[in-house]
Amino acid sequence: MADETAETADEASAGAPPHALPATSWAVLGLLSFGEELSGYDLKKWSDWSLRFFYWSPSFSQIYSELKRLEKAGYASSRMVSQESGTRDKRVYRITGEGMAAVRTWAREAPVDPPVLKHGPMLRLWLGHLLEPEQIREVLRGHQEFAEGMRRRAEADAEDAQGEAAWAYPALALRWAERYYTSERDLAVAMLEDMDALEAARTASEGAGKHP
Repeated sequence: MADETAETADEASAGAPPHALPATSWAVLGLLSFGEELSGYDLKKWSDWSLRFFYWSPSFSQIYSELKRLEKAGYASSRMVSQESGTRDKRVYRITGEGMAAVRTWAREAPVDPPVLKHGPMLRLWLGHLLEPEQIREVLRGHQEFAEGMRRRAEADAEDAQGEAAWAYPALALRWAERYYTSERDLAVAMLEDMDALEAARTASEGAGKHP
C-alpha cells in the first residue's frame, strides 16, 4: 500500500502544472529562455527591444520582483559577478532546467488570451462631441506620429535581430509589430480624412438649412 501511495504521488507530481505565475513572470522567464545569463538591466533592455512592441515592457522594479519570484519557484538561479570597470558587483540570472521545462509547458499548453485593446486616441474620438474638432485632429496627428515612430523602431530592431539565429522568432514578432504600427499610422490618416468629411457634411447641412 505504501509503495502504491508513493507511486501515485510521483505520478501526480510529474503531471502537475508549473507554478501559477502572472504573465509578466512568464515573459521574464521567456527572455531568460534564450540561454543568456542576464542582469536585471539586461532584461530591461531586451524587453525594450522586443516585448514592448506587442505586449509591454515591465519596469525595473517589476523585473526584479519577478526574478525573485522565479528564483523562489526554482525556475531561475543567480550569482554575483565582479565588474572589470571596478564598479560594484552585479547579479546575473540564468534559467534552470526546471524553469525551461515550465516555460516550454506554459508556451505549449496555456490558453492564449485574446488581445485587449485600450486605444486612448479612439476613446477621445468617441468623446468627440465634448471636444473641438481641432482638438480631435491634434490627438489623431499625435497618434500618427507615435505610430510612425514605433514602426521605424520595430523595423530597425527586426533588422538587428536578423543576425542572431536564436532570435528568429522574435524577429518575426518584430515584423508583425512593424506591420501593426504601419496600420495604426494609416488608420490615423484615414480618421483625419473622415473628420474632414464629417465637417464638410455638417457645413453643407448648415448651409442648406439657412435657405427658405
